[in-house]
Amino acid sequence: MQISENDFIFSDQKELLQIESIHHYLSKESYWAKNIPLELVKRSIENSLCFGIYKNQEQIGFARWVTDKATFGWLCDVYIAAAYRGLGLSKKLMAFMIFHPDLQGLRRYQLATLDAHSLYEQFGFKALENPDRQMGIVLPNIYQETDTEAD
Repeated sequence: MQISENDFIFSDQKELLQIESIHHYLSKESYWAKNIPLELVKRSIENSLCFGIYKNQEQIGFARWVTDKATFGWLCDVYIAAAYRGLGLSKKLMAFMIFHPDLQGLRRYQLATLDAHSLYEQFGFKALENPDRQMGIVLPNIYQETDTEAD
């Protein structure tokens, strides 16, 4: 699936994804995946429903859904390159994704965000009503380099 709007291309075609560009953003610029190894980014893309935004054949945005395409979807790794923020691309990407055929009829759509609540609220996301029912194992610094050499 692909649409063009104002010289931007929105696509779910994995063959268009520029893995090195995605890795660079996630490992160097994101707050949630600092130092993530390239191999983990590749594996996450292989096992997810992915979306890209392109301008002049350059990838300038990305998002992926971890989903079984039946009951559950987790939206993650959403970004727009800094030079393209403020143009409404996040909203257009959300609208493109939320109506994707593989994401219809799910029982639960979830995400986590530090600072984009107002964007996601426009698409029906809200704080969990029963957060005490949610559990997880969170390893926030898993990609940080550690010194494992013995003295």
